[in-house]
Amino acid sequence: MASDDSERSELQARCQRLESQLAAQAREINLLRARFARYEMALRGSQVTVFTQDRDLRYTALSNPIMGRPIEEVLGRTDEELMGGAEGTGDIIKIKREALTKREPTRQEVSCKDDAGVRWHDLHIEPLFNEDGDIIGLTGASIDVTERKESEAHLRLLLRELTHRSKNLLAVIQAMARQTGRYAGTIDTFLTQFSARLQALAASHDLLVRDSWHGASLRELVQSQLVRFKQRGDGQVTIDGPPVALRPEAAQNLGLALHELASNAEQYGSLSVPQGRLTVTWNWQRADKGEMLALDWHEELGPVVQQPDKKGFGSMVIERNLARALDAEVAMDFNADGLRCRVAIPASQIHTARNI
Repeated sequence: MASDDSERSELQARCQRLESQLAAQAREINLLRARFARYEMALRGSQVTVFTQDRDLRYTALSNPIMGRPIEEVLGRTDEELMGGAEGTGDIIKIKREALTKREPTRQEVSCKDDAGVRWHDLHIEPLFNEDGDIIGLTGASIDVTERKESEAHLRLLLRELTHRSKNLLAVIQAMARQTGRYAGTIDTFLTQFSARLQALAASHDLLVRDSWHGASLRELVQSQLVRFKQRGDGQVTIDGPPVALRPEAAQNLGLALHELASNAEQYGSLSVPQGRLTVTWNWQRADKGEMLALDWHEELGPVVQQPDKKGFGSMVIERNLARALDAEVAMDFNADGLRCRVAIPASQIHTARNI
């Protein structure tokens, strides 16, 4: 009887230990499930896709959809079956077969084309071994680096464009220095005029840089060259016209021309006297060449205007440079009651987004 009680007690103790072990294992399983759920959630929320394939390169496990296909559609199929020989398929298969043959991990950036277009992936492949050391397939991780590759390509494009624009800007400055020196009588005159022209060029570039070099607002371009006169607050300057955005080259050349017109008006024209008035307007007009933007610079109530005996740097910038660089039509009338300059700019020099 005592023996039966002892066996029963021992059996109950074993059952309690087993129950405790089962409870502990259940807790461990729940903990593993929670960790695995977090792992899956992290993978789904990232650009990392973890996968396994057998020796025939058929997908056996997959963390995220790939190639625009859901997971259930990918499992059991090969890359060739999924991509159908699309661009980049051969390179991906070659990398995976080399990892199986060489029995070594490999990593490489590859491109492939799917329904969304060309995508770039940072592909890491490792052979998958069983307990006997035999290869039973491979495991890998693929990170979508398309945005990074596109950013790198865009940066290279910007660097080439920056180099091109820097060379053009240096050429403009050299020409400006050479022509200013030709017409300036003294070193002091040269320094004053050249500095003012550099500031006018910088004002145009500030507008272009602010809008990522896509274009510059014509209204803001005119205001930037006439800001010191507008600040007088006596109504000497009137600016009016529809929203228009100039292409970079047009903004740069027209900005210099406006500076020369403003400097001339300040020294000899309507802005040299308190009662003088300047009106700058523009609008769209039809012409033989098609639609053109007509800008009108009109001075009034200033000193009597006289036809100049010879043309200086300002006239060259306004007439010859605009006509050559922008294929614009320029007409300057030295009327006695005030200078009038009309510039007709082809629509090709206007940004498509006219309201910048």
